[in-house]
Parts: sequence; structure tokens; C-alpha cells
Amino acid sequence: MQKSLGTALVTSDLSAYQIKDPMAFGRNMLELMETGGKVMAELVQKQGAQQTTPTMNPLQGSSDIPESARAIATIWQTLLSDPARLSEAQGGLYAEYLQIWQNALHKLSGIDSHPVAEPEAGDNRFKDPEWNANAYFDFWKQSYLVTVRWAEDLLESTKGLDDRARHQAEFALKQIAAAISPSNFPTTNPEVVRTTFSTNAANLVEGMKQLLADLEKSDGQLKVSQTDTTAFEVGRNVAIQPGKVVFQNDLLQLIQYTPTTEKVRAIPLLIVPPWINKFYILDLGPAKSYIKFAVDQGFTVFVVSWVNPDERLKHKTFEDYMHEGILAAADAVKRETGEKKCNVLGYCVGGTLLYATLGYLAAKKEEEPFNAVTFLTAQADFTKAGDLKLFIDDAQLKSLDEMMAQSGYLEGSKMATVFNMLRPKDLIWPYIVNNYMLGKKPFPFDLLYWNQDSTRMPAANHAYYLREFYHENRLAKGEMSLGGVKIDLKKVKLPVYHLAAREDHIAPVQSVYTGALLLGGPVEFVMSGSGHIAGVVNPPDPKRVKYQYWTNPDRVDNLDEWIEGAKETPGSWWPHWAAWLTKHSKGLVAARTPGAKLGAIEDAPGSYVKVKGK
Repeated sequence: MQKSLGTALVTSDLSAYQIKDPMAFGRNMLELMETGGKVMAELVQKQGAQQTTPTMNPLQGSSDIPESARAIATIWQTLLSDPARLSEAQGGLYAEYLQIWQNALHKLSGIDSHPVAEPEAGDNRFKDPEWNANAYFDFWKQSYLVTVRWAEDLLESTKGLDDRARHQAEFALKQIAAAISPSNFPTTNPEVVRTTFSTNAANLVEGMKQLLADLEKSDGQLKVSQTDTTAFEVGRNVAIQPGKVVFQNDLLQLIQYTPTTEKVRAIPLLIVPPWINKFYILDLGPAKSYIKFAVDQGFTVFVVSWVNPDERLKHKTFEDYMHEGILAAADAVKRETGEKKCNVLGYCVGGTLLYATLGYLAAKKEEEPFNAVTFLTAQADFTKAGDLKLFIDDAQLKSLDEMMAQSGYLEGSKMATVFNMLRPKDLIWPYIVNNYMLGKKPFPFDLLYWNQDSTRMPAANHAYYLREFYHENRLAKGEMSLGGVKIDLKKVKLPVYHLAAREDHIAPVQSVYTGALLLGGPVEFVMSGSGHIAGVVNPPDPKRVKYQYWTNPDRVDNLDEWIEGAKETPGSWWPHWAAWLTKHSKGLVAARTPGAKLGAIEDAPGSYVKVKGK
């Protein structure tokens, strides 16, 4: 029965797909094989290079079996040791498979049936109508969904796993589940099948060419093109807000932006972005520019543009990034504007650096250069820091240290790969399907252009950050010392606006919230919709209200309790933040000309941001 049903599925529900030009199809298949041979040769060459410099974890060079794979093996061994539970689990799965077979037979006969499993709302992998209308593709979709659900339930019910082992297994399962989706295979993806027949396989030929091109420009790991990089240029259509570089040193250029209002708030704003990415995520273009928004609200805006370091800066430490980074920039803002204090904003890792800097200043009891603080998706407590913690333990850090010692830095593309692995269903496989199976060119997208424009990280600073924050969590524990002083975040009394993003995979909202509770002053905690980037880059647009934000003035120890009492507001959180910052920015003064006191070194966006990594 199974064989006859399988034959019926293929012959009946794929009968509409016909080769239009057999001769053209044959020629394309020959070209596909020829290009495929070149791909194999390139793979062999890359593999030979990796034998001398093995890489498995994107952050380091360990050739051991990943811990996540060992965790999966442990679960399977546990299941094998309990035959009764194994039999029960298999029986439930087989029963669902049988129901899917029966549903497929009903569909072939024109009888409607309730699906055994359906994708989650918003799962773009199965948006093509054929996934539902065609029995063949519907069969593969439902089989996949019930298998993944079965594996997830099995993992959840497995006893005796410690938190790290369970986390490792969940991460591995997420990678496997994303990879084996029928949407990723040319014979089980309706759009790919349809395109292959309609183009006589020209899509596969073009896809193989694009795969070869990506392999040729890759160094050890395949870099799948996510966007058309030729469509953007820093200073031309991204990072275009006008201004001047008014200060620079080895680590940064400080940009002061040209005012757009006749009057500005007296207290200026200093923005500290993460050093693992370039600052122009906050200036993607006029419609999306957080920097432009802030300038238009009447704030004098300064932004740190971090250097893209090479081996000459390998000894720069976390303390150097504090002294020569945040504090040097704050001093330059003070000298340029004549104000004794500035408001300061830290985004992501820039926010973690700001946390530590504020703690250092509070411990030193020196004159505070800051007036009010904004944190955007920034962590101080790394207890619940998400999947990134899986890449960090003693063995992996030791291997990473050894690798960085060779070059003096970590190449930014390695971090980009890790970030993509946090969301493989959205950031890896759709581009493999689009580029290599459908043969389409990547769509021009400014955010993805920024995402691939990665920066390097100096060895000393990055090793300290991973070990002291992610691995040891010393800042949250009150065990961190900088400049000879011990940091206690409770001593930080400045008013704070703290943004977290509900679906953030890099700085999970729970992690951000627990860090905010460590501060000793008033905290306005806000949660935005979406993730680490879209939750921040969410400009006000009355014609397109895509996300929302939540506010709750109560300071409670439990995030769930905070959410339960929070008020939801549709739209961008930017105006809410601007109103808060205005209260902490004194009165109005005449608009300031960039570089009026320090002088203008060059036009924004400066030269540091234009230095490319690999």
C-alpha cells in the first residue's frame, strides 16, 4: 500500500510539471554537471586548507565533536536504555505518520481531511499554496512537522540533563530541524520544482554558479550571500547623515552631526554602538535613521565610530576601550560643546561597556561626565544570555585565545556566522534556497548589507569580554575590577532608559531585564516588539505600524510579572524615548556647528567605518 501510495503521490500530483524543452533541459543538465565539478574541486581545495587550520566552531578552531552533538547522543543513549519509553515514543510517531498517509490518500481522492500538523503562523518556508493544495508537497510538509515536534517533545521529557546539556541539545536540534526542512531540497520544494521545469533547469545552473562564486570568496567557511552588496555604499546611500569627524584616536572617530533645528537641547547626546559591528545600523538611510530622528528632535548628537582593528591593536584591552573609547569620547563632547555633562546611549556590547564604565566611575567617586543613560538591548547579567553561551567554555576559550594569538584579532565574519546560526531558519536556509536552488540574485537589503560589513575584534579585548562577562559573569556577581577598583552597579544612581526586544536572540529580554535590576537608580524599562535589530530600528511611520512596545513603571523582580502589568502601545518606541530624554536635557540653546571648537577632521561618516573586513 505504501509503495502504491508513494507512486500515486508522485505520478498524480506532479503530473502538471512537465519539461518544456527537453533539448534545453539536457544542455542545462550538462552545464550543471560541469559547474558542479568546479564546485567539488573548490571544496576539495578548501578542505585541504582546513586540514592545516581546522575549524568547526565558527568562533574557534576546535576539531573535536561539538558539545551539542554529544548532548543529542546522550539523549539517544538514555532513550535506548529505556525500551518501554522508546517503544511508546516510536509508536506515537508511527501513528501520526499513518494518519498523514491516510490524509494524502484522501486528498488524492478529493476528500478534505484535517492536517496532522500545521506550521506556525509566519513560517515563510511553507507560504507557497502548493504546500497545502498538492498532496505530494503537503505529505512532506506534515511529515517534517510531526517529526520535529516529536523530537522536541522527546527532548523536553528527557530527565537527568543539566541545564547546559539541555541547552546544547536544544541548540543542536534547532540546527538539525532547520536543515532537514523539505523546503531546503529541490525535489520537495514546490517553488523549486516549478521553477526547474519552467526554466528547463536554468535555475539550477545559475544557482551552481552562485555557489561556486560564494565558495571562491569564502575562507574556510561558506559565506552565503544574503544581499546584493553592490547596491550599497557607505556614505552614498547608507551612513549619509551629514556631520563632521571632530576627534579621533587609535580606537575611534567621534562624529558630530549637523543640526536640523535652529535650537537644540543644551545637554548633548553621545551614542556608543557595539564595536563588533559598524555604527551605521543606526543610520541606514533617512527613513530608518535613528541618528536622524534624534537630530530632528533637537538633540546635539555625537556617535562613536569604532576602528576596524588589525594586528597592530591586538593589545588593546577592555580598559582601553573604556578609557580611550567612552571616556575619551565624553571628554571630547565636553570640550566641543562646553557642557560639563552629556547624556549617553549604549547599544548591545557598547551598552555592556557603558555598564562597566558607569560602575567604574561610581567606584572611583570622580566627577560624573554623564547626566542620563540609555541602554539598547544591552546585557550586564549574562546568566540567561541565550545560545551564544554555548560557544563559550574553558576549552573553547583556550582554543579561541590560541587562534587570535596568531593574527592578533578575531575576524568579524566568524561572529556574523554565529549570529546567523542563532536563527538558521531565517538567516541561513532561505538564502541557500533562493541563491542556489532558485538561481535568484540576492535581494538588495540595507540591513543585510550592514550585517555582512563586519568588523574585527582585537584579541585582548575580545578574550576579556567573552571570559569575564559571558563565561564568568563577574560584573553581575560584583566581582569585576577595572583600573584597580571593584565595580558595584548598585552605586550607579543615574536615571536610565532601558530597552529590551521581546524576540531578541542575542540579548534575550530576560537577560536584559535582570541586568537592569542591578542598577541603583531609577530605570524606565521598555520592551519593544521583534528582535535585536528590528526591535531597535523601528522608526515612527503612521502608514506602517509593524511593531509595538510595552511600558510599566513598576520595578518588580520577575519579568513575567512586569509583562503582565505592562501597557502595550502600537508603533515605534522612539518618540517615547525622545520625550524621556528631553526631560533630562535641560533647556534650549543655539544650534551647534560641528567642530566649532575641536575642528573638523573630515566629513561624516569618516574613514574608520569604510575599512572592510573579510
